[in-house]
Amino acid sequence: MPGLEGTANPTKVVVHPLVLLSVVDHYNRVATSSKKRVVGVLLGQVEGNSVNVANSFAVPFEEDEKNPSVWFLDHNYVDTMRDMFKKVNAKEKIVGWYHNGPKLRSSDLQISELFKRYTANPVLVVIDVQPKEIGIPTNAYFAVEDIHDDGTAATKTFEHVPSEIGAEEAEEIGVEHLLRDIKDNSVGTLATRVTHQLTSLRGLAERLTEIRTYLQHVLDDKLPVNSEIIQNLQDIFNLLPNLAIPDDAPAFTVQTNDEYALIYVSAMARTIIALHDLINNKIENRQAELDADAKETESKANVELKPVEAVETK
Repeated sequence: MPGLEGTANPTKVVVHPLVLLSVVDHYNRVATSSKKRVVGVLLGQVEGNSVNVANSFAVPFEEDEKNPSVWFLDHNYVDTMRDMFKKVNAKEKIVGWYHNGPKLRSSDLQISELFKRYTANPVLVVIDVQPKEIGIPTNAYFAVEDIHDDGTAATKTFEHVPSEIGAEEAEEIGVEHLLRDIKDNSVGTLATRVTHQLTSLRGLAERLTEIRTYLQHVLDDKLPVNSEIIQNLQDIFNLLPNLAIPDDAPAFTVQTNDEYALIYVSAMARTIIALHDLINNKIENRQAELDADAKETESKANVELKPVEAVETK
């Protein structure tokens, strides 16, 4: 399907963490307690067949919940913000727009047409700010013309393109510091690692289910055979260790047990050290209270002795 402008659409959209954080902040400020969606502008560069979305900003947006065709987007505000961002970083240009979804709406095609005044082929990235499934919370779309074989007029629709999360080294460091700051310190390292592994296993189970569903559809002739996908699956299976060899299974078991034993011992040592520090702190506080009481008693005794000494002197 050709694009609206007669040119091929990019085949990949890379979204940076800064954009995800900005969209979540936008949603929390505007639409946390309501069902309204938030809309904003995406900034970045088009590099060959890839769109690099590096920055974004929020835009005033209103729409009628009962009639999706009635909406308002302040394009004058977009013009002002575009000129301001251009002064800061001339390389970042408007490449599309976003909303928090979680699904497409009938007015999205009209809004994409509005953004064609800023870029020839705007990308729409739907960012789910409250994801319920494990995976990347972004879906990217380009508007295309769907040409019908029956000779009827072409209709406009959205074509999905793969999206991924990418970051430069400075952004990765910033995200690591942010995650370190929001980490729950009341939860031990062992519990945190187990939680992360459970999350990873759930994600792996979902991916395996998708692979099984695809292969079953191919066997049932519901989907055509894609040699590239089959080749990737074969590479994945070739990378799996062969546990049928008698020496490999015990080796994996021993290594896993050693790693978990180290984690367990480390957690126990951390707990013992924390209890030791707590006991020392209580002892120091108790001693400080005793010293304070002794000083208070001594000061009272000195105050009572002074009048007696004064009488004896007279």
